[in-house]
Amino acid sequence: MIWKTHVAIGLAVALYFSTQVTKPLIFIPIVLFSSFFPDVDSGFSYIGRKKIAAPVQAMTEHRGIIHSYTAAIILSFIIAFFYPILALPFFVGYSFHLFADSFTVQGIRPFWPLKGVSKGIVATGGKIDKVIFYTFVLVDLILLGTMAYSLI
Repeated sequence: MIWKTHVAIGLAVALYFSTQVTKPLIFIPIVLFSSFFPDVDSGFSYIGRKKIAAPVQAMTEHRGIIHSYTAAIILSFIIAFFYPILALPFFVGYSFHLFADSFTVQGIRPFWPLKGVSKGIVATGGKIDKVIFYTFVLVDLILLGTMAYSLI
């Protein structure tokens, strides 16, 4: 999926769960960041075009270890060791990225190094991807409206 779709999904998830966490102003941006972070392994992605991503791309392939729950868990544990408050939102955003990519034609290997692949029919940047994006933009607006209404 394209980065905008991942961010739209990430925002919906972040907004939905933000009422259940003690620090929503930390939770929401970290979920958003980690919702497109796994694409650091692709030179064609929004984050992958940044120079800082080059070492990751030199060591991995797109939709390899970085696109697995194995990496999500390991990175979340490392973050938890240094910055515990960031670990849960990082894992949530990262996991929903992987979940969304598991419906793409390319799919993911969810439990790398195991060979099993989870894939579907969604072409990255295709019509279904766009429908998912606009659907989640609508969900985001509804959630934002609901949150604003509850503040009144």
